Amino acid sequence: MRVLARLVSGHRTAWAVLGGALVVVALLLSLLPSGDDEAFPPSGLPDSSEAAQVTALLDEFPSADATVGILVWSRGGAELSSADLAAVDTAASALAEQSTTPQAVRPQVSDDRAAALVAVPLSAADVEADVSGTATSLRDAASVGLPDGLRAYLTGPVGFQDDVSNAFAGADFRLLLVTVLVVAVLLIVTYRSPVLWIVPLVVVGVADFLAGRVVAALAEPLGVTVDASISGILSVLVFGAGTNYALLLVARYREELLVRPDRHEAMRTAVRSAGPAIAASGGTVALSLATLMLAELSGNRALGAACAIGVVVAIAFALVVLPAALVVCGRGLFWPFVPRASSASPSADGSAAASTHGANAGHARPRQGFWERLGRGVQRRPGRVAVAAVAGLGVLCLGLGGYAVGLSQTDQLLGDPDSVTAQRIVDDSFSAGLTSQTIVLAPTAATDDVVRVVEGVDGVASAAPGEQADGLTRVDVRLDAEPESDEASATVQDLRDALHDDGGPVADALVGGTDATAYDERTAASHDLGLIAPVILAIVFAILAVLLRSLVAPVLLIASVLATFAASLGAATWLFTHLLGFPALDTSVTLYAFLFLVALGVDYNIFLTTRAKEERLRHGTREGMVRALSSTGGVITSAGVLLAAVFAVLGVLPVVALTQVGVIVCIGVLLDTLVVRTVLVPALVFLTGEAFWWPSRRGPSRARGSTSEPLETSI
Repeated sequence: MRVLARLVSGHRTAWAVLGGALVVVALLLSLLPSGDDEAFPPSGLPDSSEAAQVTALLDEFPSADATVGILVWSRGGAELSSADLAAVDTAASALAEQSTTPQAVRPQVSDDRAAALVAVPLSAADVEADVSGTATSLRDAASVGLPDGLRAYLTGPVGFQDDVSNAFAGADFRLLLVTVLVVAVLLIVTYRSPVLWIVPLVVVGVADFLAGRVVAALAEPLGVTVDASISGILSVLVFGAGTNYALLLVARYREELLVRPDRHEAMRTAVRSAGPAIAASGGTVALSLATLMLAELSGNRALGAACAIGVVVAIAFALVVLPAALVVCGRGLFWPFVPRASSASPSADGSAAASTHGANAGHARPRQGFWERLGRGVQRRPGRVAVAAVAGLGVLCLGLGGYAVGLSQTDQLLGDPDSVTAQRIVDDSFSAGLTSQTIVLAPTAATDDVVRVVEGVDGVASAAPGEQADGLTRVDVRLDAEPESDEASATVQDLRDALHDDGGPVADALVGGTDATAYDERTAASHDLGLIAPVILAIVFAILAVLLRSLVAPVLLIASVLATFAASLGAATWLFTHLLGFPALDTSVTLYAFLFLVALGVDYNIFLTTRAKEERLRHGTREGMVRALSSTGGVITSAGVLLAAVFAVLGVLPVVALTQVGVIVCIGVLLDTLVVRTVLVPALVFLTGEAFWWPSRRGPSRARGSTSEPLETSI
């Protein structure tokens, strides 16, 4: 870190680093592909799952390249008139001209005559090539010449695919715009400067742009598909983590500018001091994200690879480009509150005189700031504070009583897009499972027995054998339940159990289709959480143990982070259920929230405890924690508020999964910043005393300024 500090802070080398970084970024941006995010990626199931096996086997069937668009006509619940039905017949004739099998395009009228439906078989390849164009063409044909008050809606595979694509249309720009605005406002408020915020924002913005290009270039070699949702999370994470690291570095740089007349020396000290903590924190996040490469779901693997790369890029820019840019721009960046060295500047041996800047824990303090007063208050009654904090988190955990995972197809998008509105009409007037697709592949010789078993399962509306290929017969099954709902998943499992229990050739039948795929994705997501969560905790423990040279501290810090996760998940579950109307969490939300909250929550604990470790050498454990809290309280709180706001930006997209991730992480980061790291962790340190650092021992006391080389663990 010393070599890097000298390189990025030197009078000439800072310019060289900045110029070299610009050249490297320009070359990479010109050479790396821009990427083509998939708005509606295929299922990420492993090949071993039953639904994935069915999908692979269906490629050999004549209808392998078939999909369907379902048009629904309604008057909002009123009975359709004869004129309405005549208009539907005319629209069906027009829709038949766009179908691969025109003779199959026939209107169906519900028993209550409140809705009419037409299924339009289409070429899957043609739809995939132009989802939006196909959907628009179907809607136009279905809407021509309709009587006043009669409306046509598109649903089914094509309708939902188009609505999901529209949800992500322009997502990168919207996310980037809102994120930049949020970060800019919070940086201006934090720095109280109309100028300073520009440098870290530009640096982090370039890091985000470069990270996207690097991820796009490495996606294929890594065997992952980066869709629009992953790109959105990547941008939010790079901006959040990058600006956090920038805040911490700038805070230490400003602290040193108040006691050192030479800004180059101040930056050198700031990088040596804050750099190791930033690198350790970022490394923890990157390694935690990399554990997702162990996941079964390809979407989880893609997120892990993309975000790990993004965090590494953010660290590099925070420790290389940002320091050089700040040094080159000079003290004037802090205008109008330009930090100046006091008249009692550092002496020849490197010791600094007293400063009135309360953020510097090592200097004399003529008055107590808010964070020091808070620290001393916690120090006086650590037991009561710890009990109160844990009790508060426990109350929030009560919300976990309503915890559930798995959203139906209509619950996955916010608002009322066509596909969701149409599906609700189908639920009310037809069978809820009419638009879903459940397929059983049966050995041809046992087709009749398979149909018999399938029809005997509760929740199955009908089963009809169809085309054959390679000794298998496709049996199309219609369920009573809404597509991808809990009821549909239960019926899929019952189907598999019934077929397996029947024995003989019937047991070789496979159940697949959209409902089975959704069920298998939930199962795989549960497996991924059970596998990856312990691995993440082991990695975090190892990093904390090495960094803090303690076995007790990592246990207490990880326990505090887990408490934060449980409390934030409970609070968010209550919020989703009672205020936002989400019946459950989306499949991968719990894993993503756990990953981000554990990794990012440990970040702030690292910044606090590394400073406490430094101060312990001079003042002892308890006084050292007070001084560490006084030194880091303001900047870490600013960083936490900024990170929480950045993750909340995910809510600008009309996708429930991203909104849920953003809300949970936002709540968790605020809890960690304002409660856990502020009062609970200090209280635990005050209660355990020197045992917090066991088995390491406190070295000989060193007065601040006894050496010109600062410890490399403080921020």
